[in-house]
Order: sequence, then C-alpha cells, then structure tokens
Amino acid sequence: MLTADFDYHLPPELIASEPLVDRSASRMMVLHRGSGQIEHRMFRDIGQFISAAAGDRLVLNDTRVVPARYFTNHGHEVLRLEPLTPTRWRCMVRPGKKFRIGHSVPIGEATGTVVEILEENGDRIIEFDRVVDESKHGHLALPHYMGREDQPADRERYQTVFARQEGSIAAPTAGLHFTPEVLQTLPHCFVTLHVGVGTFQPVKVENIADHKMHSEVYEVSEATALAVQSARRVIPIGTTAMRTLETVARDHGRVIATRGSTDIFIHPGFEFKVAGGLLTNFHLPKSTLIMLVSAFAGKDLTMQAYAEAIHERYRFFSYGDCMLIV
Repeated sequence: MLTADFDYHLPPELIASEPLVDRSASRMMVLHRGSGQIEHRMFRDIGQFISAAAGDRLVLNDTRVVPARYFTNHGHEVLRLEPLTPTRWRCMVRPGKKFRIGHSVPIGEATGTVVEILEENGDRIIEFDRVVDESKHGHLALPHYMGREDQPADRERYQTVFARQEGSIAAPTAGLHFTPEVLQTLPHCFVTLHVGVGTFQPVKVENIADHKMHSEVYEVSEATALAVQSARRVIPIGTTAMRTLETVARDHGRVIATRGSTDIFIHPGFEFKVAGGLLTNFHLPKSTLIMLVSAFAGKDLTMQAYAEAIHERYRFFSYGDCMLIV
C-alpha cells in the first residue's frame, strides 16, 4: 500500500486547537466493523457499548506527559527526548547549526554543553552543570497543528485523569475524554507506554512497507496481564494501548507481565491477537495512526468514516472528538 492511499482533505477549521471544558462532552462516532454501520453518539454513551457482565475490559495508558520542550536563553529550541540522567539529556534541537559539539546551551540558571551528535538522526547529547528548573522553563510539546504555544491550562487538560507514570512527550489522546465519574463505571486496567517524538513525525516514504517506526518504552503489570487474559473482549483506549498489547502478544504468544520497548508498525494486513475493539481520536492524513485504524476497521470503512466525520463537522486530532470501533 502507498502512503497516499491514506490521505484525505481536512478543512482547517475542524482541527481542535482548544479542549472542551467538559472532557466527556465530546462526540463519539461508533463504527461497527461487521455491518459497516456508523452511529453518531456522545462519549458519555460509551457505557452502552461496554459490558462488565459480558467480560469486556478497557485497557488505558497511564503515562503522564512531562514538560519536554525548552528554550535557551538565546531563544533556540531544545526538545528533551530522554533524560539519561537528571543533567544529561538526549535531545532534538533547532536550529541545528547552533548546537555543534562544545557549544553552550544556557537554559535559565543552568548551562549545558553539547557533548555528542548522534549520527543516525542528528540528536544531541547535552550535559548540564545543574538540574534545569522544569517548573520555570519547561513547556508541553503541543502538536504543531494546534497552531499555538502551550498555556497554563494545558498542564492539566493535556493529561488524562489517570496519568501517573511520567515519561511521555505527547498525551495518549483517546484517554483525554474520560472523567473519574465515567471511568469508575467501566471495567478497566492500565498499561504504560511512554509516547515519543515519533508521534509528530510524518511518513516520508511512498510505500508504507518502507517506513521505520520509532521505539517507545512500555510496561504491563501482573494485574493487567491477568485481567486481559480473563477478558472476553479487550478494548484498548488509544493506539498506544493497542500497540502495547499487540506487541506483547506477538512476542510472547499472549499478554503477560513484562516491560520492554516496541517499534511495532500496525497497518493493513496485520493480524490482531488481542484487540476486540478500539477507542481512538481522528488522526492526521497519511499518518501511521490512521494506518493502524485502517488495519483494525478495514481501509475502505475507515476512509468512509473519516469522510462522514468531516461531513458531520467532528472535531479532529488531539483535543478533538473520538471514534469507538466495535
């Protein structure tokens, strides 16, 4: 398949750059894989499609977004990809010519030095003389399509209400719709996958088979493994939860308690071992995420659903509406 097969035109006014005040007030398209039926509902209706008595289990990603975007005292951008130690970071930087080996990187009262440039992708290793004050200088790395800088309100709103394991650059956005009140009515458990910078990177190859996925760290607890093994139907909340579960099942034959890293690329032709449903937001054209959805729901039905969402004026992307695939 070609990357162009997953393209669509989105009117820019449908991009949700601001969140709804009420998390659970989002619209929810319900896509029935078997019949091809499309329903237009509200996220608050999700309990009508989930049955604890029938053995359903939601699996949510409890990662927490950290302020990973920094600006030097000269206004140059540093995106912390991985804190190797509290004072030694692996980073993406912009503009690259300002971050040659030996160059100074002042952020507030801390001064860093570029000590290494990684050959495979140009990432920098920066060593600081003290811990950078995250609360004062850190920013959330909001997706570029929001067209704005982060605001104080995003510190809370760009987190799920169940976020607890720090480490993500971006939020697992399907989880943003849940309130504590909605969640407590539904059978659920958690995995952790720390969302990396790859979530912002477009597919640049013509043939999707040539695309190389980024690697992300995950963990599955014993309690979650047992809950998934005993469930009749497992419904990942978001593509990150799905990628975690399908990675573990691929590598171990079933979902077990484990931790590791995954660069799994789910696209049409993939054989699912765990997922029996999926809640997800509406994704960027030609992205690996719309390819994942197409693998689960079928490409033609997925593209039909996206056309319907545009016609019905759904809100797209991270702060937008959602789709439940059953």
